[in-house]
Amino acid sequence: MKMQSLALLSFRFPRAMILLWLIVLLFACSHAFRLDSVLQDHGLYPRDGQYEQVRQMLAADFKWPDAPVMLLFEKADDLSNSRFRSFIEQTLLQARELDGLTGLVSPLERQGMLKGNHAYALLSFSHPPYRMQSTLDQMDHLLPLHNGISIKVTGKAVVQADVNEASHSDLAKAELIGIPLAFIILWLAFRSFAAALIPIVIGATGVTIAMGIMYGLGTRLELSNFVLNVIPMVGLALSIDFALMVISRFREELREGVTPAEALSQTMRTAGRAVFVSAASVFLGLLSFVWIPLPMFSSIALGAMTVAAVSLLLSFTLLPALLALCLPAMRADKMRARAASSPAAWGRVARFVMRRPAAIVLLAGGVLVACLLPLNGMKVAIPDETSLPHSYDSRMAAEAYRTNFELPSASKVWVIAEGHAQFKSQADWTEAYALAKRLENDPSVMKVNSVFSELRLPPERLLAISLKPLQKKKYEAALQPFLKDNRMLLQVTIAGEPSSSAARNWLKEWEKRGEMSPLTFSLGGEAKYEQEVFDRIFGSLRYVLLFLFISNFIVLFFAFRSVLIAIKTILLNLLSIGASFGILAWIFEEGRLGMEPSSIAVMIPVFICGLVFGISMDYGVFLVSRIYEEYRRTGSNEQAVMKGLASVSKIITSAAAIMIAVTAPFALGEVAGVKQLGIGIATAIFIDATIIRMLLVPSLMSLLGKWNWWAPSWLKPH
Repeated sequence: MKMQSLALLSFRFPRAMILLWLIVLLFACSHAFRLDSVLQDHGLYPRDGQYEQVRQMLAADFKWPDAPVMLLFEKADDLSNSRFRSFIEQTLLQARELDGLTGLVSPLERQGMLKGNHAYALLSFSHPPYRMQSTLDQMDHLLPLHNGISIKVTGKAVVQADVNEASHSDLAKAELIGIPLAFIILWLAFRSFAAALIPIVIGATGVTIAMGIMYGLGTRLELSNFVLNVIPMVGLALSIDFALMVISRFREELREGVTPAEALSQTMRTAGRAVFVSAASVFLGLLSFVWIPLPMFSSIALGAMTVAAVSLLLSFTLLPALLALCLPAMRADKMRARAASSPAAWGRVARFVMRRPAAIVLLAGGVLVACLLPLNGMKVAIPDETSLPHSYDSRMAAEAYRTNFELPSASKVWVIAEGHAQFKSQADWTEAYALAKRLENDPSVMKVNSVFSELRLPPERLLAISLKPLQKKKYEAALQPFLKDNRMLLQVTIAGEPSSSAARNWLKEWEKRGEMSPLTFSLGGEAKYEQEVFDRIFGSLRYVLLFLFISNFIVLFFAFRSVLIAIKTILLNLLSIGASFGILAWIFEEGRLGMEPSSIAVMIPVFICGLVFGISMDYGVFLVSRIYEEYRRTGSNEQAVMKGLASVSKIITSAAAIMIAVTAPFALGEVAGVKQLGIGIATAIFIDATIIRMLLVPSLMSLLGKWNWWAPSWLKPH
């Protein structure tokens, strides 16, 4: 009621409301364009696990650079080794001039970093990885050139910088395509320039204000750089869809011959109510992300919830004000007759569906089951350099490093054992030796590098060396990489890629052994990082889905006073999302439709589920709201379903087309995760607006009859 009053107030004083929003927009603009400056990395980092502890110990005690930048050197076959080594030395000498350099590991000083025609050096910096762009630009100008030797730069910071740059380009291209397409669809739906332009204005305003708010939050909170892609995608889609629903109902009411104020009042009681319920469902769907204890998901949820809240507020304030100003243009619309006749075509579709509900259910269900089948082969992985096209140097260098310096289908795991007496007692050395032997005897372990394998001496001899200063100095070069005060480092190579279930299972098993071992040890490395990320995401999914189901059930139940409607809407949403996952797997697992074969980025299914579950509520709520409105008026389930479907089908189709126009262009991007997100959302929306809303919902409601509206008697409206 308060929102309706706010809309009527905005309609009555449009210029004052528009002026107020212009002031807000101008203030937000000054911050929105600086949002990128407060964003951090992707946020897919577990902050409280063994991986983080080992990462810090490696940097502090064993001088392994934290988030290093890698320089990969490659020489031609006819270039001498001495010339190659001289060039590396000269390059690293110049690299010491880089701003913020805190550490450098040279292949000329550490064994195993120079092999054949390839070598690599590791550089660490005081800047955080997400603030490395200026240093990388300096590096491009500083590094020398040599005919016959190439230098490529890679590492997580470099790959992330390339992903960020490519993502920004992908976003600009998607908006350049999506916004004009959305305007064309709106014009085709309304046949009115003013009516088509208003949703675009609302969408652009909502996104800009949300980005300005997120800049303010980003100065105080850790925000993932993924926010920059999600806010425009979600904001444009929601704002335009909300405006489309309100404008279409407002024009419909005007055609009934009532006054503009009465038309708006009725619009807000019906379409406005549907928008409010949709926004609540979107908000709750996004709020479910907070159950996943990773910064990426909490910051994405915060960004998308912010833009959803702004879109809702604009729909009840700025939108009525714009409608008031554009009222003469809408009254002069010459396409009223055509618009008024359009429900007849959709009425024929409604009658066709209602006459054959059982057959339609079987047909639509069969199509959805076929879409679900590829889910058996769906593989998810944490994004890495393969997210980028082959042409990027950071990807080529990372793949060359893996080919030349890593065993195929293997993972490197760091094991840091902590002694009881700073390895000055026989017990510490004996227990460390026993740990190394247990690792070597593990069938999944391919290789163990340790102080024992390096010096090939028994624990008693190593203890004596560590206690005698002269002996310790003699063996210092061999001891230093493996021993620091109370910590001993072992480098273990296990079978299986870091993202494989075999590697994850091995790590979880040895983590349990570490809790019972007489010598405390911790595990780290890329495989451990991926295992912790997987555990946090998939270990939280049951809470995410439970919260999603219960919260949306409550909203839908109190909106429509029906148990079956609430449950059916939620289950059909999940069905459309599952079908989109199947299509996504079918496209990317085998590299169909021109896409490079790849695993699905681990966060993409979660994002699609949270975003689409909420966004698709627009159509479900809008359709069921209209059916519910007719049912309360007539008491006839059949008539309510038919009239409701006929009256809103055009709007649902247009809204879905707009959503697809805004999200599908992301499939043309360069970053694999961005492509997957765009295709996944567009596919889910297409399935939801066609198979689910146009076929399954009305046919199931026809079959269920008055059971659709069952609710406890004390909750039924009087």
